[in-house]
Amino acid sequence: MFRTALRNVLAHKARLLMTVLAVMLGVAFVSGTLVFTNTISDAYQKSSAKGFDQVDVAIQPKAQDDKGDKVGKEQKLTQALLEKASKVPGAGSTMGVVTGFTAIADKDGKLVGSGFQSQGGNYWGTKDARYPLTSGHAPKGKNEVAIDSETARRAGYKVGDTVRLSVDGPVLAPTVAGVFTTDDGNVAAGGSLALFDTATAQQLFHRVGEYDEIDVKAASGTSQTALRAALDQVIPKGVASTTTGKQLADDQASSIASAMSGMKTGLLVFAGIALFVGTFIIANTFTMLVAQRTKELALLRAVGASRRQVTRSVLVEAFVVGAVAAVAGLLAGIGIGAGMRSLMGSLGATVPDGPLVISPGTIATALLVGILITMLAAWLPGRRAAKIPPVAAMSSVHAQATTKSLVVRNTIGALFAAAGVAVVLYATTMNGSDGQAPMGLGAVLLIIGVFVLTPLLSRPLIAAAAPVLRVFGVSGKLARQNSVRNPRRTAATASALMIGLTLITGMTVMAGSLQKSIDKMASSAIKADYVVSMANRVPLSPEVAKTLAGLDGVTDTSPLRTSPSRIDGTSEMLAGVNGESIAKLTDLTLDEGAFKVGGTQVVVDDDTAKSHGWKAGSDLTVSYEDGKKQRLTVAGIYHGNMMINGIMVDNATLSPHLTDVADMQVMLKTADGTSDATKNKLEKALGNNPAVQVQDKKDISNNIAQMFTLLLNMLYGLLAMAVIVAVLGVINTLAMSVFERSQEIGMLRAIGLDRKGIKRMVRLESLVISLFGGVLGIGLGVFFGWAAGELVGSKMSTYELVLPWDRMALFLLLAGTVGVLAALWPARRASRLNMLSAIKSE
Repeated sequence: MFRTALRNVLAHKARLLMTVLAVMLGVAFVSGTLVFTNTISDAYQKSSAKGFDQVDVAIQPKAQDDKGDKVGKEQKLTQALLEKASKVPGAGSTMGVVTGFTAIADKDGKLVGSGFQSQGGNYWGTKDARYPLTSGHAPKGKNEVAIDSETARRAGYKVGDTVRLSVDGPVLAPTVAGVFTTDDGNVAAGGSLALFDTATAQQLFHRVGEYDEIDVKAASGTSQTALRAALDQVIPKGVASTTTGKQLADDQASSIASAMSGMKTGLLVFAGIALFVGTFIIANTFTMLVAQRTKELALLRAVGASRRQVTRSVLVEAFVVGAVAAVAGLLAGIGIGAGMRSLMGSLGATVPDGPLVISPGTIATALLVGILITMLAAWLPGRRAAKIPPVAAMSSVHAQATTKSLVVRNTIGALFAAAGVAVVLYATTMNGSDGQAPMGLGAVLLIIGVFVLTPLLSRPLIAAAAPVLRVFGVSGKLARQNSVRNPRRTAATASALMIGLTLITGMTVMAGSLQKSIDKMASSAIKADYVVSMANRVPLSPEVAKTLAGLDGVTDTSPLRTSPSRIDGTSEMLAGVNGESIAKLTDLTLDEGAFKVGGTQVVVDDDTAKSHGWKAGSDLTVSYEDGKKQRLTVAGIYHGNMMINGIMVDNATLSPHLTDVADMQVMLKTADGTSDATKNKLEKALGNNPAVQVQDKKDISNNIAQMFTLLLNMLYGLLAMAVIVAVLGVINTLAMSVFERSQEIGMLRAIGLDRKGIKRMVRLESLVISLFGGVLGIGLGVFFGWAAGELVGSKMSTYELVLPWDRMALFLLLAGTVGVLAALWPARRASRLNMLSAIKSE
């Protein structure tokens, strides 16, 4: 039986080719993802580990817990503590570390690096072992800075150049004193690093006389654990904690692995979708191969082969096909992993150097996935073939599905579909994240149900195309009949395309609806002409608000300051605003009371008010960041949203209690409204700072739109794999169907249907099947998009369902194009059949 199975594989090489390709693509996606993420993760881990070479023990500040009405604060690492640590037995050298955001502009005034990866810090002394200088000298004073070599290369800076940079808003213009190399992971990822002398860094990052961390290098012969134990003896308890360099490196490696796991999981989900679609092709292929060899299998049964042996022979074929496809997919995946790494470099993302990582786990996963998927998909056709009695198989009595089997299938499908719809509808009544798991379960049940019901659905839906197909005469009529002749095969072929289009349509509906909702939220909540903020959302210097308020033509401004507080024993974030102007700069719906912010009067969003049981006129006691308490009165309650919410307090009341006064953003209104000239004026007043964004409502909306468009395009690219696999399925089904109907096609040619008519028949059949899958996919996608939107709507009052009719028409056109392209080779093959040879074939 084993030799028979191998001969069958070799005898049907061409017919199994598409199956091999489908499995290979899915396996390539899986192995490519594993190779890529493992390679990137390994490179970052090794790079970050080098950054801890100069650290044997790190002293870090402890944070106090919030207790009662006290607000938790981070303890301070002072110069005195650093000096105490340096005198501990076993300590070789000690350095204080200061870090913060620093944006560097290139010579064209554009931001170097990307937002959160634009970092600054201090250069310790005249020779910092962490940052070896390649040219120049250590920075001295506020007018000098050292920059990393990658930033210097990208921006075209060298020692002696003047560089424009920003820490919290105002533009600084120091001279490049030195250029250094670094193993910093942020720089490796494409960011930038600017270093000042320690005193300047402390002043710029609001750490005068303090450090963010104290790093201690052990003396020769002292272990990290021994040094840590010695430091623990002298550091005041509750002020700081100590961590060994090895632990820091391990934690960093774990953090990188965790960050990469999200990307790995996301990519593997799409690989799983491609493999799931591929199972339809495998099952279809083996069903047709088994059907074509029914008499052969019956003969094997007649000469003594058992049912298990027949099933086993089909599984052996599947094993061989899966093994070949898995090996080819693994090799292709290694190439994909290497290509994705190179692509990151070409897109501007810098990746640390390192070897391509092909782990034993990746190899085992690729082989296991390819072989198991193929064997599982082939098991049902093999089992079905083994159950056919030899006499019935020899006479082809088994060929048509019995009424009982169809009734059972349709009943099961209806139950699954009904359960799926019910669970999805139930999930839409739940709030936010609570409904995600039920909705996912309902979606899976509904897709399974629709797949099982597809043979039943194919007849009425394909029949709806009959009037159009009549235009093509005999070819159109034959195409319609061929499409519904074997509903199960049509269902499996269409379902592969249906899965991909369901996901694509659902995501498009969600993205469009969210975009519209956020646009609506921005326009309804903000009256301000412009919102000014830092590019990466770090706090702005208060000088920015003062500069803007003093400009001609600016009528109203309000800086937004945030501060933690304790109210009734719970943590609440206070939002400091300009009480006189905030009502003119926002357009919030007032639920009760008056919108008055000033002195001890505050306004509160409805959710916060509900959680505390406050109403207009209620009094509350707030414990500020500095520990002082004050009695406040709720003047009004407004309807909050994702852009504006919280307890609004007048800045004159809040600012005296802040440790560091800084603004998250500044809203402003101008006499002339929004215009390019006004925007240019504001940007010029802020020094044309690349780190500062001056945005009107349209800019805010466009930024969000760009994020959605980028995400959607990425998802389209990933789902393209599933569509390609579906195309292979259509080609495979049609090619094998042409082979199966060789005698019939020969007869059609003999009675007068020309080659063009044969081609047209096959193409129309493919088009009908593809459009059938497209209609089902788009319909399911719209339903899932609506249902997911209901969950979002429970948290976003402005959510509004938007059906992208143009995109859906494009998707349907895509489905039709898939059908036409997939039919090119099978149609050509059918038209070139020799009619006499075809008529004689069995």
